[in-house]
Amino acid sequence: MLRTIKPKTARSKRALEARQPKEVEDARTAVFVKGTHTGELLNNVMKELMALKRPDAIAFNKKNDIHPFDASTNSIASLEFWSMKNDASLFVIGQTTKKRPHGLTFVRMYDGKVLDMTEVGVEGWKGMAEFKTPKSTPGHKPLIHFASELFDTHPRYQQLKSMLLDFFNGEEIESICLPGIEHVISITCAPTPASLNNATIPTQPTTSKEAEVLPKVHIRTYTIKLLASGTRIPRVELVPMGPSLDMSLRRYQDADPELLKQAMKRPKLKKTDVEKGLGKKRKNMEVDEMGDLRGRVHIAKQDLSKLQTRKMKGLKAGLDGDMDVDEDGDSDGFSPRKKRKET
Repeated sequence: MLRTIKPKTARSKRALEARQPKEVEDARTAVFVKGTHTGELLNNVMKELMALKRPDAIAFNKKNDIHPFDASTNSIASLEFWSMKNDASLFVIGQTTKKRPHGLTFVRMYDGKVLDMTEVGVEGWKGMAEFKTPKSTPGHKPLIHFASELFDTHPRYQQLKSMLLDFFNGEEIESICLPGIEHVISITCAPTPASLNNATIPTQPTTSKEAEVLPKVHIRTYTIKLLASGTRIPRVELVPMGPSLDMSLRRYQDADPELLKQAMKRPKLKKTDVEKGLGKKRKNMEVDEMGDLRGRVHIAKQDLSKLQTRKMKGLKAGLDGDMDVDEDGDSDGFSPRKKRKET
């Protein structure tokens, strides 16, 4: 059981508050953990993934007897302890066995607890050293591109997409200059089989036969080269940078519904923020492109027969009270003016 820390000074209180869940999260720190057996290929994969994640990456150089999917071990308690100690919310665990060679397990944490996990197997690999091209600057935010309908329809690929977005995404920013975008991470899938066109949520863990049907995931990394185009918008070329990674989906664990609901909860917005158009949309109110708040008012139907118009002498009946009547017997409500007597 984790020890509850009570702050004794204002400095320690601020440090604990900085670790609390936030609406706009900081850059997620990832811890790379080696299992009891890794191998040269898996060590190189974790090393280059850590290079893409820097500076928000921590490496455990020693081997650890950790098995996240085995409930009989204390692996979950170890992950929770490491998460609180290093203020980390992501783990990448490398483990290779005869049954599952070259396995990578992505673990996502929330508030010091394990939220969900997914395991992939590395089946193809090319490091940065094999591409004799310029590399991106560490710490720059990448552009992430997902090219498959499975990332929006199949629950296994939706979980992997969310996990990779949290892994590669850095600090939340509002804007970025064009030269600040140096590399692109493209994540694609093999051609979708006919059996996955109408994907449904699986009720049981994926079996070996079902895992063979799931298409492989390909991760490619490119640097962006801006060339002159004769206009303000430059011509963009992608140059392979590495690493190049091919993965297959294996075991997984979905998030607990209550913990996921707590993780997705957002605090209530202030009244001033709601009036500015932020948060939940209010009925008959909207914010235009200029940032002005506009509203629509609905009123009851008016009875125009009782409408009081402007009083004009020309609209009044004659002084004698007579009204002109047409040959059909209809009155027009007007009488001829009397001529003014000349004196």
